[in-house]
Amino acid sequence: QVQLVESGGGLVQAGGSLRVSCAVSGRTSSNFAMGWFRQAPGKEREFVAAINWSGSRTYYSDSVKGRFTITRANGENTEFLQMNSLKPEDTAIYYCSATRSTYGLEYARSYEYWGQGTQVTVSS
Repeated sequence: QVQLVESGGGLVQAGGSLRVSCAVSGRTSSNFAMGWFRQAPGKEREFVAAINWSGSRTYYSDSVKGRFTITRANGENTEFLQMNSLKPEDTAIYYCSATRSTYGLEYARSYEYWGQGTQVTVSS
């Protein structure tokens, strides 16, 4: 059984930084592409960032481009999302995701596995 274990998140003032991490655990020898999505109260889940299995390609939503950076540990199914210059509108539950797919990484329907979510709150 594959599980995604998230860590990080929390409360920060606007302009500050946070880092969230996610690791794939369980019986798997696959290499996963990984992503982050977020959902704010009353809104739909939206794409934040994704990285392919080798780490050679990254994808970002326009709303976070230039502020957030997604990386992964070499040779491991572990990803990190460094969030800088945070804004109150970044407040949401952030979900880690993983997939064996190599395309459509901006779409939630492409992902097979999801984490439980971690809260990120940015105060003004």
